[in-house]
Amino acid sequence: MSTPHQYTLFLPCPRGLEPALADELRGLGSSTLRVLDPVPSGVPVRGTLDDVMRMNLYSRIPSRVLLNLAAAPVAHADDVYRLALKQPWSTWFDASRTIRVDVTAEHSPLESLHFAALRAKDGVCDHFRLRGQERPDVDREHPDVRIHVHLSATQALLYLDTSGEPLFKRGWRTAHGGAPLKENMAAGLLRLAGWTPQSLLFDPMCGAGTIAIEAACVACQVAPGLQRAFGFERLAGFDQEAWRAMRAEAQALRCPPPFPIMASDIDPRMVQLAQENARRAGVENAITFGQADVMDATAPATPLPGQAAYLVANPPYSERIEAKGRASDDFLPRLGDVLKQRFTGWNAALLLADLQGDRALRLKPARRHVVYNGPIECRLFTFSLVAGRPQRKPAEHPAVNQSAAERLPR
Repeated sequence: MSTPHQYTLFLPCPRGLEPALADELRGLGSSTLRVLDPVPSGVPVRGTLDDVMRMNLYSRIPSRVLLNLAAAPVAHADDVYRLALKQPWSTWFDASRTIRVDVTAEHSPLESLHFAALRAKDGVCDHFRLRGQERPDVDREHPDVRIHVHLSATQALLYLDTSGEPLFKRGWRTAHGGAPLKENMAAGLLRLAGWTPQSLLFDPMCGAGTIAIEAACVACQVAPGLQRAFGFERLAGFDQEAWRAMRAEAQALRCPPPFPIMASDIDPRMVQLAQENARRAGVENAITFGQADVMDATAPATPLPGQAAYLVANPPYSERIEAKGRASDDFLPRLGDVLKQRFTGWNAALLLADLQGDRALRLKPARRHVVYNGPIECRLFTFSLVAGRPQRKPAEHPAVNQSAAERLPR
């Protein structure tokens, strides 16, 4: 029996979640997957095509699974064309497939990324034309095949996208309030916070319910890719029978959550939306939803002896707070009081775009994780809420340095 071919792969993810992604990949249980050292915004790995299918199906934190086809020095857009032209595209798909080419760059000498994308597309199409075939059509909205080019200061990296739609699109979200927290970000926050399904979880500012739903999917062993299709399903070389068996195995793993997951929000419309999202995700019975102001929150359950309990939340930004009739500069200080007074013995993890938010909370963080929620630099502050801290006097409230023009996605 021949040894399966090993490919070089790259899994991009939100900045700051690279170590969490590497840990997740090591836990997939594949004997053929080699996880390399994380780099900014992603994790390179070596693996087989079966590993590609497995990572797309089970990995919660990456944005995509990219198969590295080639790299070459690039000084001009024509270098991108030549690199694309000589790749064996016809071994992966035929000319009847529609394509899309995307280009990203970091310190690239090329002036126009749009032109670089056009030249890469020309190279792909000419590969088929020179073999007497039709040129593949371009489809910007719903392509069969996605190709990525990344330009650095000296070279171009050419990738075949095996995911198709970004992996944070799990298939259950149809609507949201405002700009939602992406599913892979929520999964990464839960891992950085230290939560496991053996612990209690409460999100008292749940918004569209993303954190609670991701936690419920972990607790119920619902693979994140069960409800969606992938780009590799339209590529040659992948064992479709093995893929069907892998999906069936993932389906059979579903189970009830071992312990409660709880979520609430001050806005009843958001609670209803979160419930609808949970239903579409198939985990509505795993989450207890309620409508409540976080300032009135108390610990909704008592941990068992030796059991950990986690409050994990993405607090709203200043204009959302002000829309509810509150002063935004008083929100974090009051929230800090709630945590200290009513959640003793719990662990808390709060995603804040106020990089000094721990000072406003008047809580000493156990850790500060630098993460980027889209382009916004944030901190995930984690706290161990212990008894015995004195209540802060109102006069000592520091102002929270937040701009109403900024908005942290919910």
